[in-house]
Amino acid sequence: MTSTVTAAAVSKNFGAYQDAAVREPVIITKNGRPRTVLIAYEDYLRFTKRDRRVDLTTTLGDEELAAIEASQMEPGLEHLDSELKNKHASD
Repeated sequence: MTSTVTAAAVSKNFGAYQDAAVREPVIITKNGRPRTVLIAYEDYLRFTKRDRRVDLTTTLGDEELAAIEASQMEPGLEHLDSELKNKHASD
């Protein structure tokens, strides 16, 4: 469950919302719209570890490209091929 509170409420009772954020994220609104989220430090660390690194395919070497070209999809995922074909047909 996530709590949603106004920025004014957080500024008046920050300590209580800090404690609440340890148990669950606290969404802070400004002018009625979600603007920020207060979360536990452990959750923040977990999220930052999930950041993905993106590399351009132009930086791959010949061996890496050959390994990608030789790779095969796991059995049972053939339905993903039709999704790609449908997506490219609509482009």
